[in-house]
Amino acid sequence: MKNSGPGGTVIVVVRESLQLQTHFNHQHPSPTLSVLSQFHACPGSAMPRLPRRSSLVAAAVLVTASALFAQSREWKSGVNWTEPKIVTPGEGTAPPSDAIVLFDGTSLDAWKGAEGWTVTDGYASPTKGDISTKQEFADCQLHIEFATPEVVKGQGQGRGNSGVFLCGEFEIQVLDSYENTTYFDGQCGGIYKQRPPLVNVCKKPGEWQSYDIIFHAPQFYADGSLKRPATITVLHNNVLIQDHFEILGDTPFVRAPQYNPKATKGPIKLQNHGNPVKFRNIWIRELDAPQV
Repeated sequence: MKNSGPGGTVIVVVRESLQLQTHFNHQHPSPTLSVLSQFHACPGSAMPRLPRRSSLVAAAVLVTASALFAQSREWKSGVNWTEPKIVTPGEGTAPPSDAIVLFDGTSLDAWKGAEGWTVTDGYASPTKGDISTKQEFADCQLHIEFATPEVVKGQGQGRGNSGVFLCGEFEIQVLDSYENTTYFDGQCGGIYKQRPPLVNVCKKPGEWQSYDIIFHAPQFYADGSLKRPATITVLHNNVLIQDHFEILGDTPFVRAPQYNPKATKGPIKLQNHGNPVKFRNIWIRELDAPQV
């Protein structure tokens, strides 16, 4: 670099920076290029040297012009989104302000079949039959806490067995899988008979655990054929164990999965499998796509 003085250095640095833009701005020259042209030296000659103050002013002009040119080329989607509504998060695992509370530890009024379950000390536990919510849901965020029996009885599927069903059709298995081996797509956190959990994060028997579930219901064409499969994401004790899994259909024990075109919306169901599993703090948020 021949021009080592303050003015020459600034102009050379700015020129090299702007030359990087020239490749992208060939068809639409930047305002900075016209400014730069005033300082180009003739071929074979040395770069002009400006007084220090002049060189700083020139650099400031170039930087400002570059910023304005970049802003003028901002990409915008063109979608006129509505403002997202404000939701107040709950403290800890408390429900957010837009949640529907399904069980707060005092009453199972939101459920069908509750006469076969008991409510004690803030939790619900089965004695007879399943329970299902009176309200039906499609796409949702569900929070539920559970504890398998502290006194361990049985093994495999006979130990702390229950289940959480979305749309009344799709089961996330509840089981005491703490040092208890069973078939992997039937252990705690599995999509029953379809997909094991990514990891086993079960706590010891009797300790409270949580599921946080994001579920998108299936969609069907008018002729009943599948348009979009149901998908599910599950965090077990705040650890991801199902990652946007595409559900293959319902989750029975005796046959392969299949979809019911009418099952685009349905209740949340808690299973009674003959084990005194406890449930508490159940809430749900209905999910909608962003609005335009």
